[in-house]
Amino acid sequence: MGDHGYAAWLRYEQVTGDSMASYASWANEMVLPAGVPVDGVLKTAVQELSRGIRSMLGTAPTVEHEPSRQRFIVLGVLGGGSLIDAAAGDTAALSSEGYILKTVHERDRAYIVAAGKSDKAVLYAAFHLLRLMQSGSAIDQLHLMESPTYSLRMINHWDNMDGSVERGYSGRSIFYENNNVLSDSERIRDYARLMASVGINGIAINNVNVHREETYLITEKLLPDVARIAEVFGEYGIKLFLSVNYAGTIEIGGLDTADPLDPQVRTWWKEKAAEVYRYIPDFGGFLVKADSENRPGPFTYGRDHADGANMLAEALEPYGGLVLWRCFVYNCHQDWRDRSTDRARAAYDHFKPLDGRFKDNVILQIKNGPMDFQVREPVSPLFGAMEHTNQMMEFQIAQEYTGQQKDVCFLVPQWKEVLNFDTYVKGSGSTVKEIAAGHVHAYTHSGITAVSNIGNDENWTGHHLAQANLYGYGRLIWNPELSSEEIAGEWAVQTFGGNEKVRDILVNFLLESWSIYENYTAPLGVGWMVTPHYHYGPDIDGYEYSKWGTYHFADHKGIGVDRTVATGTGYSSQYMQANSQVYDSLEACPDELLLFFHHVPYTHELKSGKTVVQHIYDTHFAGVERVEYWIGRWQELEGLVGVDRFRHVAARLNKQLDNAMAWRDIVNTYFFRKSGIPDAHNRVIY
Repeated sequence: MGDHGYAAWLRYEQVTGDSMASYASWANEMVLPAGVPVDGVLKTAVQELSRGIRSMLGTAPTVEHEPSRQRFIVLGVLGGGSLIDAAAGDTAALSSEGYILKTVHERDRAYIVAAGKSDKAVLYAAFHLLRLMQSGSAIDQLHLMESPTYSLRMINHWDNMDGSVERGYSGRSIFYENNNVLSDSERIRDYARLMASVGINGIAINNVNVHREETYLITEKLLPDVARIAEVFGEYGIKLFLSVNYAGTIEIGGLDTADPLDPQVRTWWKEKAAEVYRYIPDFGGFLVKADSENRPGPFTYGRDHADGANMLAEALEPYGGLVLWRCFVYNCHQDWRDRSTDRARAAYDHFKPLDGRFKDNVILQIKNGPMDFQVREPVSPLFGAMEHTNQMMEFQIAQEYTGQQKDVCFLVPQWKEVLNFDTYVKGSGSTVKEIAAGHVHAYTHSGITAVSNIGNDENWTGHHLAQANLYGYGRLIWNPELSSEEIAGEWAVQTFGGNEKVRDILVNFLLESWSIYENYTAPLGVGWMVTPHYHYGPDIDGYEYSKWGTYHFADHKGIGVDRTVATGTGYSSQYMQANSQVYDSLEACPDELLLFFHHVPYTHELKSGKTVVQHIYDTHFAGVERVEYWIGRWQELEGLVGVDRFRHVAARLNKQLDNAMAWRDIVNTYFFRKSGIPDAHNRVIY
């Protein structure tokens, strides 16, 4: 199974050498304090630790209430037993999901304590201990204390009940097929294991574009099936959320309105919420896409987003449920002739005036950039701009615009760049990672979510190396201080084994892959030069005269979108002054975002000393050359990784090379013909 990628980073390959004897000396016995019921998530923690140890060492530990050996592992909740309490020390700084891993040496015995503030925290401690053992780390002097940085750490699935996955590149849904809920699928449990192992604690299991069949997920017709899935996730400490159809009252409720201020509408949603919680007592809440891309919403009735979100929040409030309200709202019927309308402005313009009007159990879900998960765009100015409204960041693990899991594009470096961005909303240090943690504004609820990249392909993510994005997302939002290199290294060792050459090649390729993809696709932040609707492969003018508002404005003189205050759309003014001044200035604007904020001649000189058009030529040639280089490096691993995975990745890299060459030749030819300026190095441009 491991060779085909199904086990992902939970392969628990057999340990050999000195580590084998060392780990075995600790892991023959697991002690659980007497009197503590071993059920629910705590039972899962015991099972997972036993399973991992058995796989790595060949035998599972015995489970006892009192130690009988000189070395053992103690598992349990802090405060739940003398062995744990004696080792714990001061744990006041731990959150409810925080844990300790500590090796205790006494005169006649030694033991490892894996204990947390809650059952869920114990599960995280167990997975951390297994991660250390998988990577060959020493465990005889542990002294670790960890809490997650973000309280809400979510995954959003865009799965439909017919089994399709919107923007899915890894097969079909693991939750649905032929309008049935796959509630008894063992694959769902295996997926829950993967997610819990990296600390995910919330999952929305259906598409934000909720069609008729999915609207029934909150009714007695389908709730028994949904409840079974919720129970599986619950055993791994993960709350289940559902995307809901804002017009559910009309679609299935027998009403002729979805007006959020209509008493009948409010009553219907209250009844639906009560129904959901009868089946799923620990239900997380509703995810909502409203008034966006032709989805229904409160605008139809002359209401605003606060009216719509609060109506749903009121229904969920008695049960502690949350409303995750997406801010991806813009004019998707834009006239390309009208340069005054700017899609990038939309989220801020819609939501900023509503600050303070949302109920406390509403969280605004904001995409990392103002457009739509491009390979390069600035951080959304809305993030942190609303002091009195809960917010969470939305990333996309699915590589919709970054290679669709056909091309390698490790996204952790991009996400780290976003998280480290200083918004200055409360002066220097108001970084996105601090805002999402609720440290800058006193948000009641905050966190990070992302669009999933999994499907029913045997290796989960289509491309074996795309698993690194799924693993990396979980690890990063547990601890945003982890480096991209640390995360890539953890994943490589757990997924491909401990061979040093394999690890080094994988890590270095992953770390370079984002810049490679950016080089052969979108230049200097302009974006969107993709095949319409499909979003893979080059089509430079595919969206240029469309209704979607995603333009590059290239002509024979220059390229780029003027978003300055003086002569453009004024988008730059949505940032705090420290950032707006930089973006508004042609001289100060970072080169990688130049064409997002400015329309410039092809002869404009970048900070690198190159002209814009020469940069376009050079990067597109360089992108192809680096793909060729990494194809060669991957060939060095033949015989060092499993045959199936070796051949799979090799085939995908050859497809990536075809894609990179298509981008290079089409983009360079387009701009050579537009500008009439030849390549300074006289390379082949058609």
